This record gives sequence, C-alpha cells and structure tokens, in this order.
Amino acid sequence: MTDLFTKQIIANSLYYASEEMGIALRNSAYSPNIKERMDHSAAIFDDNGLLLAQAEHIPVHLGSLPWGLKNTIKYISDEGMELRNGDSIVVNNPYISGTHLNDVTVIRPIFYNNRIVAYSANKAHHSDIGGKVPGSINFDGKTIFEEGIIINPVFLMRNNEFNNDFITIFSSNSRNSYERIGDLKAQVAANYTGEKRVLEIIEKNGIDAFMEAKEYYLSYADNIARNRISIIPKGSYHSIDYLERPDGDDIKLEVTLNVNENGIYVDYTGTDKQVELPLNAVLGVTLSGVYYVFRTIMGKDVPINSGTFRFLDINVPEHTVLNPVFPAPVSGGNVETSQRNADLIFSALSRAIPDIIPAASGGSMNNIMMGGFYHDRSWAFYETIGVGLGGKLGKDGTDGIQANMTNTMNTPIEEIERTMPIIMKRYEFRANSAGLGKYRGGSGIIRSFMVNDGSVTITVLAERERHEPWGLFGGLPGSKTEIILIQNGKRKRGHAKATYSLNKGDVFEIRTAGGGGYGDFKERDEDKIKKDIASGLINKRYIKSKILKTMKNNKC
Repeated sequence: MTDLFTKQIIANSLYYASEEMGIALRNSAYSPNIKERMDHSAAIFDDNGLLLAQAEHIPVHLGSLPWGLKNTIKYISDEGMELRNGDSIVVNNPYISGTHLNDVTVIRPIFYNNRIVAYSANKAHHSDIGGKVPGSINFDGKTIFEEGIIINPVFLMRNNEFNNDFITIFSSNSRNSYERIGDLKAQVAANYTGEKRVLEIIEKNGIDAFMEAKEYYLSYADNIARNRISIIPKGSYHSIDYLERPDGDDIKLEVTLNVNENGIYVDYTGTDKQVELPLNAVLGVTLSGVYYVFRTIMGKDVPINSGTFRFLDINVPEHTVLNPVFPAPVSGGNVETSQRNADLIFSALSRAIPDIIPAASGGSMNNIMMGGFYHDRSWAFYETIGVGLGGKLGKDGTDGIQANMTNTMNTPIEEIERTMPIIMKRYEFRANSAGLGKYRGGSGIIRSFMVNDGSVTITVLAERERHEPWGLFGGLPGSKTEIILIQNGKRKRGHAKATYSLNKGDVFEIRTAGGGGYGDFKERDEDKIKKDIASGLINKRYIKSKILKTMKNNKC
C-alpha cells in the first residue's frame, strides 16, 4: 500500500506536469494567438481516458477536452488504429473532439513496460484553418463545411516521425501555413513534456503507486466537491436566457437545476432546436459551461479530474442548439453560446445562493477575425476582447477582463502593428458601460483597429448587442455591445455579427459590454461613487440617465 503522503505528491506532480505542458506549448508556438494570448489547454489522462490533471488554462476546455479524449479513444478502437510508442494523434472534428474546428487536439499515448498507462493531450486554437472568412469563424454559415478543414483522428506522428503528408494538407488549407506548422509542432512538444514527467513519476514511485494515487485522487475530488456543493439548498431552480440571431430573432436556452441529496440534475429541456447558424454548441462545450460554473462555487483548492463532477447528472436533448448533430455549424458555439450557457446556470443558481452568485458579465468573447494580403503574403488574425465582470455581494465587478468561459490574455498592440497592416487607434476602458448598483459591474473595453495598408476583411461575432447583461437584486444592467465603423471619413453603427471589407484609413471599433450591477445603487458608498467619477469610468450624466430610466420603467 502506498502512503497518503506519496499519493498526494504524485497527484500534485501530475497537476504541475500539465501546467508545464502549457508553458512548453506557449513558448514553442508561432502564432500570437497561442504564444501571446495563451489560447490553449493541456491535460493528463489515465489509460482509460479518465482525466487525472488539467491545468487552469481555458474554462471552455474544462469538459470538452476529457469528452473529446474519450471519443477519440473510441474512434481509434472502432477504426482498428493501433497505437504504438512514439505515436501522436491529431483531431479537430468538433463532434469528436468537443469544441470547434479551430481547436486542434493532439494526443500522445504514454507507454510503460510496453503498455499504455496514460495519455498526454492538449488543445490549441489555430487562428486560421480555412473556411469562408479569414480566422475561420463566420457569422452566417449553414453547415460545418463552411468553417474550415475537418480532421477526424489521424496519425500526426508514427514512431516519433512526423506525418509530413498530413502536415502539408493541413497547413495548405490555412491562410497562415507557416504558423500552422509551427503551432502543431509546439503541441507535440507539449505532449512530449507531459510524457516525460509522467514517466519520471512512475520511475520514482513505481507503477503500482501511480495507479493507487490515481484512484485515491479521483475519490478525493469527488468527496470534496460534494462537500462544497452542499451549501446549495435542495430544490428546483429554473432560468431562461437568449442568444441573438443576426436577423433580429432570439434563440432560447432553458435550464432547470434539481438539487437533491444525491447530487444535481441539470436539465436543458426547453432549449431551442439547432439552427443553421454557427451558434450551435457541441455537447463538450455545454458540459464545460456546467463544470465551469460549479467550479467557481467549489473554490480553487478543489482538484480538477474525472472525479470532480460526478455529482452532476446532465441531460441535454439532441438536435438542440446545446447538443446539435452533424453537420450543423458550431464555430461560434464554443465562444459565444458557451458564455450564454454560463450566464444561464449562474442565473438559476442566483435563486439558490444569492450571496455567492454575481450579476451577469459582459457575456461575450467578442471574436474578431481579420485577414488579407500583406507584403504579397496572405495573413489571418484572431483575438477576443474582454468585458466587464458583474458585481457581487461585497465586491465591484472587474473592469476589462476576459470573463467566464475564456481565460486568455490580450494580443499586445506591438505584436499587431509589427506583423499586420493595422494601427491600433484606441484601447481603453469603456466609460459609462458599468451596470450601476451597490456593487457596480465592471467596465467594458473600447478597441479600435485602423487599416494601414491595402484592404482587410474583418468578421465580428459577438453577443449582447440587444440584450443587456442583467443585474441582480436591484442592480442595473451593463451597457450593450456596440460596433462603430468609419469608412471614407463617415461614421456609422455596425452589427455585432457581420463581415466587413475595409480599405486603407478605414476604422473598425468594438465597444464591449459592461457587467451588471448588484444591489440598489442608492445604497452605494458615496466615496466609491466619487472615485468612479474621478477615474472617468462613469460620469454624473450617466448616473442620472440610468436612474431616470429605471424610475420610468418602474412606473410602467
């Protein structure tokens, strides 16, 4: 029997191995989206595909990476693909890997004594994998075939040798072929790092101790998670929220949480059917949203593995926008529907544990895709823009930060202007965007791009253009997303789901949503109001207009 102390050391070593994998991937990557924004996740699994350790990188990969790994193992078995030492598998089909086509998953089996004992795996967002627009995430595609190259599980490496035929096909379908090759090889390097650390742990402690520690840590995570969620009163909690279609209609998301002594049943019955728009979210993305919300309730010290969420029983009807079937388009489901799903779960839980749950965040990743030709080479760029977090009991929302299902950094202005025909005109907190309350919401961001040379195609996929981020318990909503275009010297309002063609001197500007407020603004500390005004985050006119609007609505 392995002592408890050794089991803890092995478990913690696996977690730090997954963190080191992420560092190796970031440091080796070529694209700004990975090396600067860190849009990737890394994890270690056991021989059965159970998650042992996942670094805290991207929340939307929290459930999708384990879901995708199990699907991939099954695919490999069904297709008779024999895994050998030194092999690597690559896949991006969302209906197998669990997110969207841009997220490329690379998996490496880890062998010890001629048998698989674990897997190292990572998922990284490649900034362009073909499709109808630069950046590959469109706003109006009717099928997944418009979103880029689709890869079912295939060998990226055999006996530690690259499959160059695959690399050629994959990179040739991208507007940034050089980046695609570099990022793929960075993913291989990350998995090699994970393999090296796992084998070191086994060599030091023995394979029996490794297996015992694995079982111990899965049970430990299950026990501590159930203890933490016991604060949620037993009962049924319901919520509805909406995604915004480009045509002005809405897509309904609906959930009921049934909390009982055995755990929590999450039921999405009532959610709208899948749509011919890239706002469908495959099941892996939906699971990630549920896991993320409960992860925030449980606390940072709860380990993340396949034992952590055993208390959840999740029902997502097929053919719905949260569990579509192939070939429904899904590129925006990973980035936008995932955000609304988190809002939906938070909203339901606010009825159960109001002292813990915050008001709505800005509720969008605000995806910006752009590309064209520069110095006789095609280029493509992708990034997401932060929002304001919602206020919560005892604390204002954070200003200008990636919220909920994303955890990426921003792209440095220097990197953009150095490598692309773009000049950044504005990058600042968005004044008068925070939802007022006893604890105000966070402010959104203004980010403004000017074309410096040639023509550029820009696609934006964002939410909260029509529906404000909601406040809680008397708190007011945050401001909605706005798009501003300046073309030929003329200023006009754009839409948050659209593709634009811009020429030299034209400007594209996004103003992201603020977070909702928490509690009645009349109860806000006067010194905090003065500080907000002095900082320029809000002004007296904004306060007055919001209060008057609220009074008018209450009279109605």
